[in-house]
Amino acid sequence: MDGVALNPAPKAAPLRRLADAVGDISESRYWAWYLLAPSLVLICAVVLYPTLWGIGLSFREMRLNRLDLGTGFVGLKHYQAMLDDPVFWLSLRNTIVWTTGAVIGELALGLAAALLINRDLPGFRLASVLILLPWFLPNVVAGHMWALMLDPRLGVINDLLVKAGLLTGYKAWFADPDTALASALVVEIWHGFPFFALLLLAGLKAIPQDLYEAAAIDGAGAVRQFRHVTLPQLNTIIVAAVVLRVISLVNSPDIILILTGGGPGRSTLVLSLHAFLKVNKEFNFGAGSAIAVLLFILLMAFSYLYVRLSNVMKD
Repeated sequence: MDGVALNPAPKAAPLRRLADAVGDISESRYWAWYLLAPSLVLICAVVLYPTLWGIGLSFREMRLNRLDLGTGFVGLKHYQAMLDDPVFWLSLRNTIVWTTGAVIGELALGLAAALLINRDLPGFRLASVLILLPWFLPNVVAGHMWALMLDPRLGVINDLLVKAGLLTGYKAWFADPDTALASALVVEIWHGFPFFALLLLAGLKAIPQDLYEAAAIDGAGAVRQFRHVTLPQLNTIIVAAVVLRVISLVNSPDIILILTGGGPGRSTLVLSLHAFLKVNKEFNFGAGSAIAVLLFILLMAFSYLYVRLSNVMKD
């Protein structure tokens, strides 16, 4: 019996030595790096490696329909061809119009919606849920839904506008180069404004009521309270939301792809869709990667300059 009782002691010794070793490591100066190592490995695997691979691909020839060209290093060939291509500059202009129009429209509509919901009036709890509905819809569903509503033969919106006397006949909104981009912008603003509404509503709830009471005592009306209290308090959230939304809009051409496919002609072609078509239609991975790398640089430059000029980091 005594021999059986003494058996656990030798098994506990390795655990004790392991615990002592972990204790020694935790007291070393490299302990923080050991804790961060799994996260760093994961970031390198899913973020850094694909990014570097994409940048490297933009300097190589890789066309699945021209295997005779090989996969060798071609330097700045794709970048030079991109800058000489008038389609690229048209796509860049469309990207600026598309992103600027969508962000301004979504921010204005989202701010108005957040201010209304924040008033806690009867029925606004239900309205707050309804306002978020567009954001819940996948882009594919929202795009096809609006394509059907604006259909030149069956669209309910055309029917309503004709009955109201605003149109003399049904209009093919997405087939007209003069209205295609603006129509797609309306769809994008409708689909994206809940993103701003949700973030700005959280910011409004966090503003101390003491600030409004102090402003009221000083004689500030609703407009001055909005200008000198609400907007400054929401500044950080607005800057963060705008940066995130710009990145999302520039990188995701799915609404345009569903509604117009970049047409008619190239009137709605944006840079991300241009890169997508280069890869998926022309099978030119090198040229598509060059456009993607340029978008990457433009987004980094915009984010840095916008955050720096907004002075939000000083606050």
